[in-house]
Amino acid sequence: MLAALVAAATTAGFAVADDERPALGGSRFQSIGLWGDVPYSDAQKTIGVPNLLADMNANRLAFSVHVGDIKSGGSRCDDAVYATAKGYFESLRAPALYTPGDNEWTDCDRPSNGAYSSRERLQYIRSTLFDTSRSFGQGRFAQDVQAAPYVENRRWQIGRVKYATLHVVGSDNNLGDVAPDFEEWRQRDAATNAWLRETFSVAEQRASVAVMLFIQANPGFDETDGARAPVRDPRTLLPADGFFNFLTELRREVVASDAPVTLVHGDSHYFRVDKPLLDRVGNRIEHFTRVEVPGDNAQSSNNDVQWVKASIDTHDPEVFSFEQEVVESNLVPYVP
Repeated sequence: MLAALVAAATTAGFAVADDERPALGGSRFQSIGLWGDVPYSDAQKTIGVPNLLADMNANRLAFSVHVGDIKSGGSRCDDAVYATAKGYFESLRAPALYTPGDNEWTDCDRPSNGAYSSRERLQYIRSTLFDTSRSFGQGRFAQDVQAAPYVENRRWQIGRVKYATLHVVGSDNNLGDVAPDFEEWRQRDAATNAWLRETFSVAEQRASVAVMLFIQANPGFDETDGARAPVRDPRTLLPADGFFNFLTELRREVVASDAPVTLVHGDSHYFRVDKPLLDRVGNRIEHFTRVEVPGDNAQSSNNDVQWVKASIDTHDPEVFSFEQEVVESNLVPYVP
């Protein structure tokens, strides 16, 4: 069964009233849009992303989620970047949600990014993109919000499915950039993992049949594909790793759950749907699914910007299914 409620002492300072008022009904079947790691180039800003937004708007979506990296890791972190991203989100007809990526704050202290303070950029994101409990988009709904300063962590329920964003970012969760910030990581990591535990507890209380989580980072789940992901094994990570606590908590909650759990992320820019999470002795956890959204493919002039549609059917034992949506206007010429 889903994990029991964590003792109040472990989440002190993080509790928020469970005020979930989605603007949509609780029908058994919903579709949602998943995207991230764009725009990185001028072509993506002016052509690729607008085409993607139009394509999502042509679909009947319950909501969409951008899983972070609203700019490239080597471009400036000026205020206009965040205003542009907000404009994208607000142009969507359905409610739109977002969780921050490393490119828009942890990496901002790089000279190429403007040599900003990473902490200041994070605070700016919180104050401008997470200053209300409501979603972006032309249709909006209220969400549960974690207590300040971690207001980017959100939770909501539509029908019988629980959804939550968790602030877990690349660059080893802010321990692997040019200026690692251990204290920032320690506090945010504790808050995020408390939100994760609480999400499963609330899901049990609400009799949710499934849970979907959204993070930016690809934390690495196995050692089979070093070209496409960080090479990590969550069974053997050391506590000094920036993803150790998150992966440990995730595994614990998923093992305790009898419901399908999906983790959606970006970061390594490679569309895939798989089952990479193992229990402590190496058994594959079959009711856990990882979905990575497609992203920038490292061609600076390329506007091949695509998204993933998740279909939710609460009468299906698996609940979730996924397909990449190809935006034909963003396809590039192929070279034989």
